[in-house]
Amino acid sequence: MIEVSDLSFSRSDGDNKLAILNELNLSVPAAQRLALLGDSGSGKTTLLHLLAGLVQADSGSVVVNGQNLSLLSEQELALYRRKIGLIFQHYQLLDCLTVKQNILFQHQLNFPEQSPTELNQLVSDLGLTNKLNALPHQLSGGEQQRVGIARALLNQPQVIFADEPTGNLDQQRSHQVVKLLTELCIERQINLVMVTHSHQLTDYFDQVKVLKDGRFE
Repeated sequence: MIEVSDLSFSRSDGDNKLAILNELNLSVPAAQRLALLGDSGSGKTTLLHLLAGLVQADSGSVVVNGQNLSLLSEQELALYRRKIGLIFQHYQLLDCLTVKQNILFQHQLNFPEQSPTELNQLVSDLGLTNKLNALPHQLSGGEQQRVGIARALLNQPQVIFADEPTGNLDQQRSHQVVKLLTELCIERQINLVMVTHSHQLTDYFDQVKVLKDGRFE
């Protein structure tokens, strides 16, 4: 469950401060899926980074599954970030690792002595069974993004934050990737917050919020 209250964030612009988000309020019930829309510069990615604990708000609060991020120490924030799922537009795969190694990377950081029991099922669901020994450069964009999804899901998160995960894909592959992602989140009862420019992808989500000039329309 995600609760945002009176959240504001600004960036320094020389001697001035540039407001990015202005007193936002937001509630995403457990296991629901939220799509964040808006033009470039509207604050979508900034909000996602605040929810993921990657940056600190000027004021207001972000509470994710009972944790108030503004009250966490740097060490506690680092642990929080390791337990959530993050999916990026540019995949963030390690070029020197195989698909299987990339998928296992975060899980092995969090559970070094635990073998992931659902690896085979997950790669099967995502159509990656025959790609486990391939390197990232040998995959299509859609396949690389599915590796990113598998890596995030294998970490057994309660929440996933996805920043334009289909931004480098064509329309058909975008729908395939988002359909797979949302179905897997429904199956596993995972909160999903996804930034997108595409109104066509919003049918897969329970909530849609549009940001404009730092506020929800």
